[in-house]
Amino acid sequence: MIEAIFSYQFLQNAFAAGLIIGIIAPLLGVFIVVRRLSLIADALSHVTLAGIAGSLYLSQSVAAFAMLNPLFLGIAASVAGSVLIERLRSLYKHYEELAIPIILSAGIGFGAIFISLAEGFSSDLFGYLFGSVSAVSREDLGIVIGIAIIVLVFIRVFFKELFVLSFDDEYAKASGLPAKWIHFMFMIITALVIAGSMRIVGILLVSSLMTIPVATAMRLGKSFKGTIILSIVFGEVSVLTGLISAFYFNLAPGGTIVVTSILLLLLVIGFKKITVSMQKGAIA
Repeated sequence: MIEAIFSYQFLQNAFAAGLIIGIIAPLLGVFIVVRRLSLIADALSHVTLAGIAGSLYLSQSVAAFAMLNPLFLGIAASVAGSVLIERLRSLYKHYEELAIPIILSAGIGFGAIFISLAEGFSSDLFGYLFGSVSAVSREDLGIVIGIAIIVLVFIRVFFKELFVLSFDDEYAKASGLPAKWIHFMFMIITALVIAGSMRIVGILLVSSLMTIPVATAMRLGKSFKGTIILSIVFGEVSVLTGLISAFYFNLAPGGTIVVTSILLLLLVIGFKKITVSMQKGAIA
């Protein structure tokens, strides 16, 4: 496998992008899960699907779009979806959760329309839906690296503010933090990560990489920072194992990555149950 990585550029691109995504997706996922916003990742991924499908359709009918990387329109759609979610959350102040199913449904609706106009699924669209080892280009890798830099800088600069917002939104507002703008920027960053991750994990499965490693880490982590570190570790193990399995067995990497994440979660849950049972037995 090591020899193949050094021999083929597409494997270098896939593994480099996968390693980066394995860091930034669970890193943001911790804040998303703690704030009980897990479904936002699903909503934005479906909006991204509409952008990708729209780009693929336009590439067939408009010559100017033929050379455009569909990832750019996917990113634009995802960012627009995050902005609309925030607008709807402010419009329905007492029913903020309504914003998520509205945007999710809109994403599915527009995606279905563009897929129909493009005369069904193509191999490119399948790769965007479930990920592809061979489809990650140098341009895609460059986009992922750019998104990762933005994410890491944002988390580094606003870590304390995000921590306070995650656990006590009312206190954050009362203490004078610009909670609205920080949350707005966080949503845009989340949209960028979702759009950037789809080449490896796939649009329909990217939310899993942002939540399942976090769910696994929460069973073992004893502090917030400890949970972040464990989330990244589980994310990286899932990505690497998933990509290797996808390469050898010719499978969609999104599926293998997510299944690996679920297996890790089940192993940790089983380990915790055995540990608790042994401790109770020792006490008795």
